Amino acid sequence: MILRDATAADAPAIAAIYAHHVRTGTGTFEEVPPDAADVAIRIARIQGHGWAWLVAVDEKDGDEGSHEVLGYGYFAQYRDRSAYRFTAEDSVYVRPDVNGQGVGKAIVAALLARAEAVGFRQMVAVIGDSENVGSIGLHVSLGFRHAGTLKATGYKFGRWVDVVNMQKSLGEGDRTLPPA
Repeated sequence: MILRDATAADAPAIAAIYAHHVRTGTGTFEEVPPDAADVAIRIARIQGHGWAWLVAVDEKDGDEGSHEVLGYGYFAQYRDRSAYRFTAEDSVYVRPDVNGQGVGKAIVAALLARAEAVGFRQMVAVIGDSENVGSIGLHVSLGFRHAGTLKATGYKFGRWVDVVNMQKSLGEGDRTLPPA
């Protein structure tokens, strides 16, 4: 597996992965999957801020061939207001046929390093569904801690869905003040 920055050419594969999660899972609260054109816009917006949108590509394809995307992830500033400028939020999705094979963990680990490198001090994971043990376990394995659960925050597939908030300090975290 190779991790690299996503390109607009990856948008159809990313859209297909995400569509599966939108249609079948509660890890995202979107209910209508975006098309590839919308995904390409999202990638450009994230990368335009200097943040990372990564794809995990099957190693046998490398930089040539079909570039089979196994999963993707990105980070962005947690909220738009300036006081949040040192806190990022991650998102990660993998193809269902590669769940549990380390793809998501590799992506999130790379996102943590990239977020720290651009000056973020905290990473937040906002995980749809308190029953999403895969995503919760992935984040715990990378040092995230439980920061709270918002009960019945979303409504999808005819049921109320919780949101689990997790958090990890990056670099100096809150031990020092950020540069002015």
